[in-house]
Amino acid sequence: MTSEPTTERPWLTFAAVSSAVFLSTLDGSIVNIALPTLSREFGRPLAVVQWVVLGYLLTQSTLALMLGRLGDMIGKKRIFTAGFVVFTVFSVASAAAPNVYALIAARALQAVGGAMVIALGIAILTEAFPSSQRGQVLGLIGAVVSVGIVTGPTLGGLILGSLSWPWIFLVNLPVGIVGTAMAIRYVPDTVPAGKQQFDFGGAGVFLIALLSLLVALSIGQETGFGSTPVLILLLASPLAGVLFIWIERRASQPMLDLTMFSHIDFSIGIATGLLAFVSIGGLFIITPFYLSETLGLGARAVGLVIAAGPLLIGLTAPLSGRASDRIGSRPVTVVGLIVVSIGYVLLLRVSADSGTGAILAGLMPIGAGMGIFQSPNNSAVMGSVPRERFGVAGSLLTLNRIIGQTIGIAALAAIWTMRLNGRLTAQPFGEPSVVAEAGAYRDFAAVAAVIVLIALAFASWALWRERSGAARSVAT
Repeated sequence: MTSEPTTERPWLTFAAVSSAVFLSTLDGSIVNIALPTLSREFGRPLAVVQWVVLGYLLTQSTLALMLGRLGDMIGKKRIFTAGFVVFTVFSVASAAAPNVYALIAARALQAVGGAMVIALGIAILTEAFPSSQRGQVLGLIGAVVSVGIVTGPTLGGLILGSLSWPWIFLVNLPVGIVGTAMAIRYVPDTVPAGKQQFDFGGAGVFLIALLSLLVALSIGQETGFGSTPVLILLLASPLAGVLFIWIERRASQPMLDLTMFSHIDFSIGIATGLLAFVSIGGLFIITPFYLSETLGLGARAVGLVIAAGPLLIGLTAPLSGRASDRIGSRPVTVVGLIVVSIGYVLLLRVSADSGTGAILAGLMPIGAGMGIFQSPNNSAVMGSVPRERFGVAGSLLTLNRIIGQTIGIAALAAIWTMRLNGRLTAQPFGEPSVVAEAGAYRDFAAVAAVIVLIALAFASWALWRERSGAARSVAT
């Protein structure tokens, strides 16, 4: 589907949106490195302090779809701009928190603002630019995400090394003020025609379904997935999901229009994106552990090795976005998934004698492949829905990334732990543990490779279907 741009100055709109995206991704990664410091400062265990991160993640993810729908109903600019203000104000509140519980609360409210801008950023850019530039713009915003991810740990380390912990939140203040002013000035104010109603029933049940899943996956890593609370949550989530579908099919104005999934590009884009993010969710948790505990690298060296992935995403995403504008999204997504698959196959060569070079040999094509895949895939999803569904579609892409990475972290980390314990038990007496650890790493890479190959099969089928349809059109 094509769309006409809503502004004559789209690149200024891009600047406003990219500043919001940068802040959100920076804030997600910069706080992770501060958790040990916060634990010492507040005198609370990591099990409590980790909710500074988890609370932010859960709040942002559970609100994304609802805010996308509200943007489609009442206009995206007012929600986006208000989100910038909320995010900035509660960044300051986080810095001023007198105890860890106040910090967790401030971070949750900061995440409300983050959800307001992240959920609508892709939709605003899709409206602001002509369809012929959609891939390029979404590729560039993907590069901004990568810059935020890479910058967070580095900047956080510099701040904590020379200043006090509140400054990891206060760095948001100047960008937030400038970004808010730019949003007010340059984000187009498109108000949907006609009176619409919000689906409160669907929103409430969706909140229960998603929150149950994410909390179960988060606490299950600490308590075990066989614990009673986790099992109850894992049962509640699909039950609420089925109820949500039942409500949405009967609602006159549903929060999530399920007919969007009847479009092949939309369904395949959501499915392959979810699988791709599941595969890399575990990668950036397990690999640092392997580099640190097995290879004995220091924190700085581990950070530099891990940064290769996001850096290559940032380099390849704009190029693949422009390529998709010229030749179509589907061929580029297939190429991207092939490159990711090659990366995981290379990780299958890791052995007890391998150094960081073997890890980098896999991480680099995985990062490059994700950059090649993601922006054309997002473009295909956004191009398959009408303008009045841009907010929901864009928020689904955000939600897809969060859910995929959360599932990947929980499931693949569990597989890694299980295979490591099994190999340690089975290995001959006296054999060094590094042999078992390298074997477990290969097992994890094999599972991740299978997940990517499933995504590749879906994308290849969609490409074959697209080319077959074009050939039939020419023949007739």
